[in-house]
Amino acid sequence: MRAHSSATTTSPIAVATPGPERPGFGTLQAALGVVAFSLTFPATAWGLEGFGPWSLVAVRSVLAAVIAGGCLPALRVPLPARRHWAGLAVVGAGVVLGFPLLTTLALETSTTAHAAVVVGLLPLTTALFSALRVGTRPSRSFWIAALAGAAAVLAFTVQQSGGALTTADLYLFAALLVCAAGYTEGGRLARVMPGWQVIGWALVLCLPLTVPVAAFALAREPVQLTAHSVTGLLWVAAGSQFAGLVVWYRGMAAIGIPKASQLQLAQPLLTLVWSVLLLGEDLTVAAPLTAAAVLVCIAVTQRSRG
Repeated sequence: MRAHSSATTTSPIAVATPGPERPGFGTLQAALGVVAFSLTFPATAWGLEGFGPWSLVAVRSVLAAVIAGGCLPALRVPLPARRHWAGLAVVGAGVVLGFPLLTTLALETSTTAHAAVVVGLLPLTTALFSALRVGTRPSRSFWIAALAGAAAVLAFTVQQSGGALTTADLYLFAALLVCAAGYTEGGRLARVMPGWQVIGWALVLCLPLTVPVAAFALAREPVQLTAHSVTGLLWVAAGSQFAGLVVWYRGMAAIGIPKASQLQLAQPLLTLVWSVLLLGEDLTVAAPLTAAAVLVCIAVTQRSRG
């Protein structure tokens, strides 16, 4: 495949531009991405039952890249223009490598419920990155609602952890930063190329690193193939790492990065539900109270204009 700037800036745009004309459909796609992401932590916990953290992260990225690598040439997608590769590298570093690795390391010592509420700060972090990177200027009501939602999530986190930060929390806070950068750059790129191509090229770009890391980690970390570990691996590879990001980036391109990011306020609450149903973790009384506050904040941010 050869790089064609005209192909990247014409036909992909023709695919990507209908999104803003159908904001309701864009919201639906972003919401489907949130549902896919909400299963990531429980699936990662399942995966850790049979894989080491480095093996799980590297293998999931390789498998997702194989899916993307098969779709891109099959559909005769041209290479992205040279000016887009730096942005794709940011997506790869933040979404393909950084966030999965940091959260997987955190989940070795943290429950999925605790990790979910810490990562609940991601919408606000993404909105801040968006304001700095692409110059978005949301309204005052948007920021008030976003800060209120973040405060509700933070209060829930403090209540769960007793106010003490752990090594897992530090991993999670670092994950927030790298993921917000990846989401912001991916949402920007999804305005000029289809969302599935954004994550697809980012995954392929990371292959020279993920393949040797996967081989090295698999040779040194114990592997136990069970129904849980295999299901968890397949979900984080195909569901979270590829399909979820495809609809997520398309949704961001359609309704804007700040509004799409606020839909993720519902993600930790969904993860809490999956944690109870799939992992048998206890759900505290604070969860439904946080859910009500967060849903109100989502409603306000979706109605605000900025």
